[in-house]
Amino acid sequence: MSHVYELYYKAFETLRRVPEIKTVEDNDRYCKVIGQVLQEHLTVIPRLAMGVLECRDLMKPEDIDKFMNTILRARISRRVIAEQHLALTETFNSPWHFADAKFQPDADFIGEVFLRCSAREVVQRCGKLCQDLAREAHGADAPIPEIILEGHLEATFPYILSHLEYIVGELLRNSIQAVVERHRDLTSPPPPISVLICEAPQHVIIRISDRGGGVPRDLLPHLWSFSKGPRRRTRLRNLHQVPKMAATMQELKFEEKVRLKPGPAVSTTETNAANQKSSILKPRGSSLGSLTSRPPDLRLGIGLPMSRVYAEYWAGSLELHSLEGYGVDVFLQISKLGNKSEQLTTRASLDAV
Repeated sequence: MSHVYELYYKAFETLRRVPEIKTVEDNDRYCKVIGQVLQEHLTVIPRLAMGVLECRDLMKPEDIDKFMNTILRARISRRVIAEQHLALTETFNSPWHFADAKFQPDADFIGEVFLRCSAREVVQRCGKLCQDLAREAHGADAPIPEIILEGHLEATFPYILSHLEYIVGELLRNSIQAVVERHRDLTSPPPPISVLICEAPQHVIIRISDRGGGVPRDLLPHLWSFSKGPRRRTRLRNLHQVPKMAATMQELKFEEKVRLKPGPAVSTTETNAANQKSSILKPRGSSLGSLTSRPPDLRLGIGLPMSRVYAEYWAGSLELHSLEGYGVDVFLQISKLGNKSEQLTTRASLDAV
């Protein structure tokens, strides 16, 4: 907690000393400051998770969870604004910004917002990454389940790709890990993971269904809590390994692998748009990347509550239904950005943080 506090205090002291921006050159210098602050704050999420576990006996669990949800929403707000400013600045400085340019590579992007995000392609990219990580952890002969997509596969919507990839990545990681552990001793192929995509005028719903045995009874009441649960020491020990991954090439590798360089299954349109954007915008490290691309057996206990915070921030929702002994159904509702007022925390809550 002290580490996180010092980071925010340093950021405040740095930003308040930035002189008034009057020219493009002033803005360029300001962007360098913002970029440095973003890099320094890559360790905030794992350090916060460690902090709430260390403070578990000093505060009520519901108070700790309320604090975590509030500060994470505030962090999302600040980081989205900062990354959006950097992305718009880099687009403005590109040779394709001017009206007479023959090539407009960012037509599908407004800063960090991808206007034609495809749920099918995000699931395919994240699914392949999670399957590859599972093979690395359990061996090439491990019973890795197939991912079957159905429903409205052509649905597109505006969204911030890194947020959606984190949520979908965490959900698929959990499902794949559960199926592998439950069926590792069987000779027949494991049951597949079913992903159903449903599109409505205002939102898109992604249902992920697995047959991994369901959530253990002792964990079910604590799924959405940052501080409660019977495996505190294991989670704390694993979290100590995560900060070493922050601001390293592993995070940039995640973005290149999942976001900027889609595999063969991705359509030409999105591939071109993503690769064109990568040629202009320098990839920025993301603490979400290291959390999603960590080894499957490194369990942190914050994937589901973190995913719910990100989903609800953009006026969506995340629900889980477990049938013990059989499997899990997870429902992710994604509101199409711009069609609904996002459920941001109040200004008073932000100021309180």
